[in-house]
Formats: sequence, structure tokens, C-alpha cells
Amino acid sequence: MHKEIAKTIQNLPDQAGIYQYFDKNSRLLYVGKAKNLKNRVKSYWRFTPLFRPNETLGIRIQKMLEQAVKIEYIVVSSEADALILENSLIKQLNPKYNILLRDDKTYPYIYIDENQEFPRFEITRKVIKGKNISYYGPFPNGGKVLLDTLYEVFPLVQKKSCLKEGKACLFHQIEKCLAPCEGKITIEAYHKIIEEAKKAIGKRNILIEVLNEKMMKFAMNERYEEAGKLRDNIKTIESLTISSNLDLASLDDMDIFAIINGKTKGVIVKLFMRQGKIISSSFSTFRGSDIFDQDKAYTQALLEFYTEKTPQVAKTILVAHEFKDQKELSALLSERFSKKIIIHHPLKGSKEKLTSLAITNAKEVLKLENKEEIEPRITELFELDTVPYRVESFDNSHMMGVATVGAMVVWNEGKWQKNDYRRYKLESKDEYGQMKEMLTRRIESFSKKPAPDLWILDGGETLRRLAVQLLEEVNIGLNVIAIAKEKLDAKAHRAKGAAKDIIYTQASVFELKTTDKRLQWVQRQRDEAHRFAITYHQNKKRKDDTQNSLLQKKGIGPATVKKLLNYFGTFAAIEQASYAEISIASSDKIAKTLKT
Repeated sequence: MHKEIAKTIQNLPDQAGIYQYFDKNSRLLYVGKAKNLKNRVKSYWRFTPLFRPNETLGIRIQKMLEQAVKIEYIVVSSEADALILENSLIKQLNPKYNILLRDDKTYPYIYIDENQEFPRFEITRKVIKGKNISYYGPFPNGGKVLLDTLYEVFPLVQKKSCLKEGKACLFHQIEKCLAPCEGKITIEAYHKIIEEAKKAIGKRNILIEVLNEKMMKFAMNERYEEAGKLRDNIKTIESLTISSNLDLASLDDMDIFAIINGKTKGVIVKLFMRQGKIISSSFSTFRGSDIFDQDKAYTQALLEFYTEKTPQVAKTILVAHEFKDQKELSALLSERFSKKIIIHHPLKGSKEKLTSLAITNAKEVLKLENKEEIEPRITELFELDTVPYRVESFDNSHMMGVATVGAMVVWNEGKWQKNDYRRYKLESKDEYGQMKEMLTRRIESFSKKPAPDLWILDGGETLRRLAVQLLEEVNIGLNVIAIAKEKLDAKAHRAKGAAKDIIYTQASVFELKTTDKRLQWVQRQRDEAHRFAITYHQNKKRKDDTQNSLLQKKGIGPATVKKLLNYFGTFAAIEQASYAEISIASSDKIAKTLKT
């Protein structure tokens, strides 16, 4: 079983790179990186008296090695390159025995460009070009509220367009701006207000006191809606900071990371300290606690957070646990941001108290997250490789081949992830071709948006096998199930109660009772995909009908419209086509009608 692996190990180079283990079905099991490929991969195995997995390794790795039949590797020029490539492949391919943290959000920062005479505070998620840019944050939550509060409390230039007008506006009349556009405040005086606002970003009690006063005035004047909005803003600003009794005045800017694993899930907590104060915090949960690897988790979390687009990076990163790639990752980030960055696991003192604070908060999150979930029951019933906490469901919609569209909806951690929903304009005429087109386009986007834990297709076994085949062609291990109506008299009756839903999986075919929560969970995914697809189809058809009507008003009949659509594909393409192209597709008479 392991003959091919033994042969590959003999020919491995003594260079840095990444290695990949595959099973008998060519599905990717595991991705790892190495300073020396030959030495690292050899450490997984015993060579005498028989070639076998190294029994001193963890249960997770031993289980992976038992399934592995093949190794592939990629040589890179340095260990840092191997670190980056390993993380990229895990994110893109989601191997069965690598944990994927899925925390790839970019956090907002408040920034100000002080090269301007009368600068403004704004929000950004990327680096802003300029020599005198100051960043404050990150603010995973509440950054927009904090920004709006700065403009509520301080008489700053309220809008970008204000200075262009050249005259005082309503903001000056209501005393929210001092009208620098009319020279009613000097540059020096304005910059003093900017300095006070900067101070308030860190010392937020200044903002909260002013908001409380305004809230009370609104309430006394029975302006309850405005008072309620200020109350909500106060709560949001207060929640930015984790309360702590630590004396942190002597500490510099630091980011603090803690990752802990629980029975069903793990959690990552990030604390962001600026000028000795924790200004914001964030947490995210992850699945795959049975394959948790602390070393890989910290490496992946830090690489995902500190990308080239990160506006501001603290020089000191504190981690609650020591991990293998700490030194290499520190060097990589230092090179990436052109300044020395230290990743440190403190054992005592104020810094250790900070990591302990992060761990305490992580444990509190796990307590709140510890609830009974249906996903593990789905995994057990359908014999899935991974618990499906992130699910993508697909459906398509058309009417007699008109306005053919596809839709993908995303379920993540018990909620619809509507920002990740996708719509597809489809060219294929049959259901099989349409699903193939849609899934192929999704697979091509895995490098930007990683594969989920499960795909659900609205269709039968034929479409499920199509999806599996497409995934196998790119060596991606991803569970796929399909749900379809039972066929009665060779037709899939959709009328309520006319036919049962049947679920197709790799393991078996399931006909569950309508009261079964697991069936209802799958139906819910399918129905949301169907709803989203139908909505898109109706909108597109309405638009196409309008364009069709406009053509017919020009005296072009339905048959000619259909002929032009078959040739050009879309109404937009017909509109952009030249006289000569329309003549070829139809006739000179039609070309003259459309182009004159």
C-alpha cells in the first residue's frame, strides 16, 4: 500500500518545499512544509524491519498516513516561501487533515491624512498611499460608530465635498463645523481640534461623556428616537474595550493572539493594544477540533491576519502558546513590512497577564458557543468526512430556456452568509450543462474564497457525480450531496405532498421522514438556493422582456429577436454589435433598422 510513498521518499531533495499526501482516490489528505523535504517526510515513517507509519506521531497524523498512498512535493527557494505556499494551499484546497480557520476578514481602521490643510478622519481596510498617514485600529466591530461619533463630538469638516463648495453650509449653522471653507478657523486652530480627536480615539470616555449629555438633552426634549440612537452608539463604543484591571501604562503597541481548542470547536481571540490600552478585540470560532494542530493554527492565523494589505502592524505580537514556526514567521513578517516584528510567548510579567486575559476571554466564548448542534448528526448520518459548518448550495432557474441563471447560497455557523451569495448568468441549455458551468466557475474561485465543508445540489445522483468528478480533477476533497423529488410516473412532482425528497450521498440514498430534523436542514439549504435563483431569474427575465419590447417597437419580430440572441448571446451584445456584424447575423434591412 505504501510502496509508491517509499519510492518517492528515496528521491526527495534536501531543499525547502511543501509536500502533499493523497489517498487511493487522489483526494488531498494533508499539506505540510519543510526546511528540508527529505528529512521532514522521512520523519513520518519507520523503515525497519518493515516500512510503516511512525507510531510516535499523534493519532490524527497516524490516521492520515494509513490512508495515504502517494506523496507529491513542490520545491521552493526558502523556508519562508514554503510557509506562504503551505498556507495558500490549505486555504485553497481544504485538505482533510489540515485545519482551516476561515478567518480571512480584513478589519477596518480609522485613518487621517495630515498632509491636507484641513484633514478628515475616514475608514479604510487597506494601505493608503501618502507620507503623513496615521492609522488607528483595527476595529473589528464598531469602527463606523466610532468614526461617526468623532464627527458628532468635534467640529470637523463633515464631508469631503464641504471644502470644495467655498462657502459655509448647514453643518456650520448647526455648529458641527467651523467653516474653514470661509476662513473662519485657522489651520493651526483646526489641527488642535484634530489632536483632541486623536486623543479621544484612545481615551473614549471623552466621547462617551459628551454622548451621554446629548442623549439626556434629547430625552428631556422628547426626541426619543435620537436619544435611543445615541444610547446604542454608547454601548457599541463601550464594548470595543475588554475591561481589565492590569496596569498597562508602560506597554507599547501590541497585538495579542490566543487560540484554544474545545470539544466541538475552537476559538481565536485577538486583542489590539495601542499606547498601553486595549482599544478593540475580536474573536472567531473554527471547526475541526478533532484535527487541531496548535502549531499550524497559530501560523495560519497570523499569516491570514498580517497580509500585505494590512494598514498598521504592531512591532510586538504576543501569543498565548509557543509554536514551531514562531522564529521563521517573525522574520517573514519583518521582511513583509520592512520593520522588525517580534512574535513573543511571554512566561511572566505584564505581557503574560495579557495573554492570560486573551485565554480567559477565549474560554468564555467557548462556554457561550457550547450548544447542541445538528451538523454533527448530519455528518454521522451521511458519513461525511468533515462536519458541515460551512455549506454552499446550488440551484438554477429558467423558463423554456429563457433568462437561464444559477445561484449559490452560503450557510455558515448556523447563519446565512448573504455577503457570500453568488449569482451566475449561464449559457448552457440543459440542466447538466448549467450545473457544470456553475460549479466549474466556483471551483476556479477557490483560490480567492476557499472551498466549504459541503456542497448541496438541487438535483439527483447524476449531478452529484458530476460535482465529484469536477472536484477530483483538481484534487479537492469536498463532500457533495444532492436532494431531488422522488419521481412519480417518470416525473418529479413538486406539488406539496405529491412526492418525497430523496437525498443522494456517496454512502447511500436516503428517504427520511418529513419530521426528521436532518432532512429539514437539507431542505432549508435547498429552498434558500431555489428562492435566490428564482428571484434572480425573474429580475433578469423582466429586464430581457423590456429590451425585447424595445426591439419589437422598432419593427423587429420575435423570430428575428430570437435569431439575434442565438447569434450574439445577450441584448447588450446586440446593442454593441456593428452594422456589418448584424448584417451577417440577420440582414442588411435589420442592421439598418438597429443602427440608424
